[in-house]
Amino acid sequence: MQLDKKTIRTLLLMAGFCIVLYWALQNLDRVSGILGGVWGLVSPFALGGSLAFILNVPMRAIEKKLPKRMTRFRRAAALTLTLLAVVGVLALVLLLIIPQLGRTIASIGARLPAFWAESQKWLAEIMERYPVLEEWISSEFITDWESAIAAAVDWFKNGGFALVGNAATAATGVVRGFVNFFIGLIFAMYLLVCKETLTRQAKMLLYAWTPAEKADKAVEVARLTNRTFSKFLSGQCLEACILGGLFAVGMLLCRMPYVTLVSVLVAVTALIPVFGAFIGCVVGAFLILVQNPMQAVWFVVLFLCIQQIEGNLIYPRVVGNSVGLPGIWVLMAVTVGGSAMGVVGMLVMIPACSVAYSLLRTATRRKLRQKGVDREKYQP
Repeated sequence: MQLDKKTIRTLLLMAGFCIVLYWALQNLDRVSGILGGVWGLVSPFALGGSLAFILNVPMRAIEKKLPKRMTRFRRAAALTLTLLAVVGVLALVLLLIIPQLGRTIASIGARLPAFWAESQKWLAEIMERYPVLEEWISSEFITDWESAIAAAVDWFKNGGFALVGNAATAATGVVRGFVNFFIGLIFAMYLLVCKETLTRQAKMLLYAWTPAEKADKAVEVARLTNRTFSKFLSGQCLEACILGGLFAVGMLLCRMPYVTLVSVLVAVTALIPVFGAFIGCVVGAFLILVQNPMQAVWFVVLFLCIQQIEGNLIYPRVVGNSVGLPGIWVLMAVTVGGSAMGVVGMLVMIPACSVAYSLLRTATRRKLRQKGVDREKYQP
């Protein structure tokens, strides 16, 4: 093999990469500390970029509706209206939830003694009817109360300072979170105001330092990613509204309490793909359980029915069609993303899979055209 300059440079890069990888594997604690410090520095700007991307979807629609004669103030007016709209939606949701939640807590507090008495009576009847169950519970779950009290006292003695330290750490984390959010919001507003300038500068850097063919491909992928993520956000919001409306109609037909609270809560939590509505189900079932246990059972049945319709029909079609991803791959993306990265993985995996699906489809069709293969022969 002839060792020209390009080959030598490639070998040196590979050797350097192997050395760095070996050092990183031998010093994982130090590497994780360095990465944590770097993430602490860039996290406000990552948050700002995410906020800018989300806010850009409604801001773009609002800006198109504004009069064209507002040349100088059109962008600022669109950004201001977008922020007011977001704050208004959040305030409306809180106004719908908080008063109802306060009345619900008061109602639960008033009904809790009677509910506790009925529960004790029901348990006593179960124990009287099934004495074997009572013996099993007594032998398995009744522990020495004196030992439990002594352990609790010892924990308070030895863990009190740790508890204070944890509280101080939590307070510091809350303050840091507010500061990061404020910095991220300011950064997002700057990105939204200057997005054309920043896009032009990024393209100049890309075309200046990379070959034109690769730069064109990168711009194409960036446009596809932006279009896919924007459609995903729109589809996710539409799907959440549909699910909240289905719950409101179903609860009204079944004459269930807390219709407004539960339907709004389900709509908000449904922004988490596929599995988010389960949070609203748990809260709604608990609230209804205190007032009417049988209605709580019927609420769970109603939830399971609507969830099947939503998860298998509405969500794959609404969100899948919005991002151009078939329904079966939407379900797979949500499952894999949730298992790998939790809620963030669910939100990111669907548009990411859509981008990969579109790129793979385009590349496959191009390869078939180059080979002169007719796609019709692969039709089922």
